Amino acid sequence: MTTTQGSQTTQEWQGRKVLITGGTSGTGLETARTVVAGGGDVVVNGRDPERGRNALEELRAIAADSGGSVELRLGNVFDHGEATRLVTETVEHLGALDVLVSAGARGDGDPKPFATMTPQEIQSGLLTRFLARVHPLHAAIPHLQGRPGAAAVLLTTDAARHATRGESIVGAYAASVVAFTKTVARELARDGVRVNAVSMTLTSGTQSWESIFGEDSYQKDLFAKALQRFPFGEAPSSRDVADAVVFLASAHASHVTGQTLSVNGGLSFGGW
Repeated sequence: MTTTQGSQTTQEWQGRKVLITGGTSGTGLETARTVVAGGGDVVVNGRDPERGRNALEELRAIAADSGGSVELRLGNVFDHGEATRLVTETVEHLGALDVLVSAGARGDGDPKPFATMTPQEIQSGLLTRFLARVHPLHAAIPHLQGRPGAAAVLLTTDAARHATRGESIVGAYAASVVAFTKTVARELARDGVRVNAVSMTLTSGTQSWESIFGEDSYQKDLFAKALQRFPFGEAPSSRDVADAVVFLASAHASHVTGQTLSVNGGLSFGGW
């Protein structure tokens, strides 16, 4: 039977083995909902135990109807040892790995002008916005190589492509993810592994959204103005972004690799 979650048809996920870092909230959780609803076997990763338990309970209820399965593994994926442990435990549990969605480790700190940033904030950006994306893939490559339909999807931000006040470091590390995606996709093409990225803008239904609009701050003033510029009248949602992630990870994108797809509601165009 064909099942749907959001706007995606998901019957193709039956039996697929999927690891989703950052899978306990926001876009990662929305992606997990679709894959589990389609019968996929999923391991979700996060850092917060309570959030993880809540996500696991919800996803297991979905799995009970779809024939899929879901497990939770906690850990900080910006640490290479933790990322490697996560991938190893995932493969031991699932028996294989077909798809990695690297969405974990939301960046700490508010957007602010570069001149006012501390060295610690600059370094934190490296950990959470770049290394947290690439360490899981580095650990997963040996397990993805040679798997039919193997794919990896990395989450990043449109600040990589369009200069945004207060997001110099965010944009710099995001641009690194875009360039990394292109090069690694080329390196892994001979092994049949596709690598793509999804680039986000201001997105509702995410922890970042809650942080931005939760209290008065520089970033709230900055992004409140951006909200008024969406031509469709609203910002994209985590569901909208997850639909793009699921597409790139699925057989529907079997000839798409090395690309970064922006889900930005028409807020900006062009880029690289």
